[in-house]
Amino acid sequence: MGSTASNDVRLTMRSIIQRIATGPELSKDISLDEARIGMNAILAHQVDPVQAGIFMIALRMKRETDDELKGILDAVRDATQHVVAEVDDLVDIGDPYDGYNRCLPAAPFLPAVLAECGVPAVSHGLDAVGPKFGVTHRHVLAAAGVDVDLAPATAAARLADPGLGWTYVDQKAFCPALHDLVDLRATIVKRQAVTTVEVMAKPIHGRRRTHLVTGYVHKPYPRIYAMLARHAGFDSALLVRGVEGGVIPSLRQQGVCFNYQHRGEEQSFDIDPAALGIEQSVRSVPLPEDLPQTSRPGDEIAVAVDVQATARAAAQAGLAALEGAGGPTYDSLVFSGALVLWHLGREPSLRAAADRIRAALDSGRAARRVR
Repeated sequence: MGSTASNDVRLTMRSIIQRIATGPELSKDISLDEARIGMNAILAHQVDPVQAGIFMIALRMKRETDDELKGILDAVRDATQHVVAEVDDLVDIGDPYDGYNRCLPAAPFLPAVLAECGVPAVSHGLDAVGPKFGVTHRHVLAAAGVDVDLAPATAAARLADPGLGWTYVDQKAFCPALHDLVDLRATIVKRQAVTTVEVMAKPIHGRRRTHLVTGYVHKPYPRIYAMLARHAGFDSALLVRGVEGGVIPSLRQQGVCFNYQHRGEEQSFDIDPAALGIEQSVRSVPLPEDLPQTSRPGDEIAVAVDVQATARAAAQAGLAALEGAGGPTYDSLVFSGALVLWHLGREPSLRAAADRIRAALDSGRAARRVR
């Protein structure tokens, strides 16, 4: 029986590759179910790594359809360990898994600020993945002394703790089969559909509602992310045009975000940092000038700064901001935190939401949720 099933999978993958990898004009789309079967087979190591790589890059080169992306997302969620936290509403922060390499990331500390404002929040990620191999939430939180190797159930329990209310959970813990593809993804070099969907694995759910907050850079992605978020069952979604594709907008210029409520259609809205009392000459938290330069062996473009040194600098800046120290990291948390509170309807305006985030930071109480 097992041998027959395995043979069926191989035949299906062979059929899929024959259709999707026949050039820019002759390649054909596959169905949602076929995309799910193909990705499930890859995650279960039921197909050759060469075929797995062809599957992912051929879909990318012909441009994935909505159904193909949904099928790949379904497979990732099939392989994900899901836990329900003992909180009614949960904010799921899906920052880029490949991290940052042009600024100090402030977003790793956003969940602690939201928790101080009564909003349980989880972020997730991994150690290193392409195409950027940048500084991730895991790096920064580990540098701040946070345990980044929690089991999903343990991470979920932190959310219901009134003294904590936030957590981080690593892909290696909640979806080890996907984490096992890191080396294959590095070999492929270019972005694949997995990069798009992995932020929506949704490992921890709220009892009643789960809300996605993620970022984008390129204009086609709000529609795609909103479509996938609804497919994954997120009750609402906030899509931020953020620096390096993250959840924090530029601190010095107006921008555009999208959101949807109750799984409805996404809508765009304009944002202006000056309207929230943010006056900065920089787009994001600048890298310290004394950071050591480095590169990833075999890929001198992927990393411009030493990851661990940058993570330590980001952790120091983040902890200071949580203690009320002003500056770009503080303003980054104010801006992104205000967007989340307003999106959730916790404050009537972005300015009121920004003032509430400032009060949480100035009190220093958010820092205690990390330390």
